Amino acid sequence: MTTASRATLLTPAFVALTIAELLYFTAAGVLLAATPLFARDDLRAGETAIGLALGAFSAGTLLLRPFAGRWSDRHGRRRLLIGGCVLFAVVVLGHLLVHSVVALVGLRLLLGCAEAAFFVASFAALADLAPPDRTGEALSLNSLALYLGIATGPGLAQVAIGVDGFRGAWLTAAALAAVACLLAVRIPETNPEASQTAGRLIHSAALGPGSALAAGLAASAAFLGFGVLHAREVGLAPWALAPLVFGGTVVVLRIVLRSLPDRANPARLTAMALAVDAAALLVLGVWSAPVGVIAGALLLGLGTTLITPAVFATVLSRVPAGERGSAVATTSLFIDLGLTGGPVGIGVVAAYSGVGGAFAWWAALPAVAAIAVLARPRRLEA
Repeated sequence: MTTASRATLLTPAFVALTIAELLYFTAAGVLLAATPLFARDDLRAGETAIGLALGAFSAGTLLLRPFAGRWSDRHGRRRLLIGGCVLFAVVVLGHLLVHSVVALVGLRLLLGCAEAAFFVASFAALADLAPPDRTGEALSLNSLALYLGIATGPGLAQVAIGVDGFRGAWLTAAALAAVACLLAVRIPETNPEASQTAGRLIHSAALGPGSALAAGLAASAAFLGFGVLHAREVGLAPWALAPLVFGGTVVVLRIVLRSLPDRANPARLTAMALAVDAAALLVLGVWSAPVGVIAGALLLGLGTTLITPAVFATVLSRVPAGERGSAVATTSLFIDLGLTGGPVGIGVVAAYSGVGGAFAWWAALPAVAAIAVLARPRRLEA
């Protein structure tokens, strides 16, 4: 039984989906590093404006995800996957015309809509393709695409900006997304029995686990939004090293610990991840040196490694196949809350205390969430 299960995990469809995601999220990683620098250097934006521009992306996903989830349950995953990828590539090219923070915010909202479609469809398709007893492992392996993209995208951005300015970064991201679209076309429909009556806007199975996930990802988003600025301020010359260490840590640990979410107690695993996130932000806040940035990135990578597969595996184990799209979408809403609240919140705090001080203050959020999870573990285990 175990041998057969292992033989069916890495199917051609699973591999094609993962490669398409790798290209897509590498393009997103380019934007992740280039956008705050573009806003600061070319648009002369302050910390609050940068936070709003970064958070606008997740605000767009927040608005669209519930509808994307229900649509994928009713009509299938494939068209939504392709459509989200195409929209992303087109909107990235629109950055070539941006000359104001308002225009940047508008494009970031549209990118969020593209992300909602692509992310929900890809994760629902992944759940369709994975053996039931290896969902957590499949999520861990598949998510390597996301974190490899986060790890390598900023480095590509730094090279592209050095060669052709921000124009080079936008063209690089658009090209990566275009190739991802070509691969997405080759992925078969994984939900052929989609029902016109299936799907919910909000799935109750995701509410408890999702709230814990939001707190953890708010910590990650704060670092990903302001980490390169902080690294540059404390004297880390290759500023792309900060997200590279974070993403690389997640990639390595997701491989090493890939089966842990299927075996561990979900409440304890989630609480531990949140506690590590809190420690990471404290290190970033109080250790204002290049070594402090690297140490904080390593710790944050560990926390992020643990929390996302644990939460998604918990949610997907509670729902039938025909409701996976809406369950993924609802869980992803909490991702958006974390990814929006992280950069926006820390941007506001940084305007008064500096980026380093804001990291230290922000550590309270995952710390309180960890205590809440331990106090009410059944919210994750029920």
